[in-house]
Amino acid sequence: MYNLWMEFNKSLVKGKLIKRYKRFFTDVKLKGKIVTAHCPNTGSMKGLLDGGNEVYLTSNNDPKKKLKYGLEIISARSNLVGVNTHLANKITQHGLQNNLIKELKDNNSIKPEVFFNKETRFDFLLEKKKQKSFLEVKNVTLFRNKNTAEFPDAVTERGSKHLLTLIEATKKGYGAFLLFLVQIQNMEFFKIAKDIDQEYYKNYLLAKKAGVNFLAYRTKISINEIKIEKKIKIIE
Repeated sequence: MYNLWMEFNKSLVKGKLIKRYKRFFTDVKLKGKIVTAHCPNTGSMKGLLDGGNEVYLTSNNDPKKKLKYGLEIISARSNLVGVNTHLANKITQHGLQNNLIKELKDNNSIKPEVFFNKETRFDFLLEKKKQKSFLEVKNVTLFRNKNTAEFPDAVTERGSKHLLTLIEATKKGYGAFLLFLVQIQNMEFFKIAKDIDQEYYKNYLLAKKAGVNFLAYRTKISINEIKIEKKIKIIE
């Protein structure tokens, strides 16, 4: 359905959102009929699920798949939003390989899904010269005003665990980075949604003080491809 940098190999199909339910299912009005599409996002998707929102689906002819459509993009408040969380690491890997993330350029090695300890693995281990760095990626789909993206969109114990483990990585001499990958058009700023998860915000501040590096990059989104576009400012 797509290659490494999220260029869609087949044209996306446009429909109208009816509802999302049981986390993994979305009903969509498509060419006069209602179809059920797989929802590849288990988060709350806060602010994106209004009935009537335009959505864009991939289609497949795989006989092993019960659902013939997958939800990829939602148009919410005039912005396209990439909601397939499974693609965040592919988009990031393309960005790393093509030096689109200026703080993480010119790596000698990029290894995905590397264990730090028995309980936690990070999305990437990067090696440059003699420095090894862990990179964790968080997919961002929440925006409550016209130009500021936010994370998280619900309480995330797993997210807090990753922050605390990144602190441990710094203590062992690793570089530690967390990338907020903003899959929302037109965003210029990013901030932690501390009113949604105060504990995550507290751990974010602890990690920042401990030397964890936080980055926010916006993606360029169209019905043809999704890829890293530009860095945006993190505000408190």
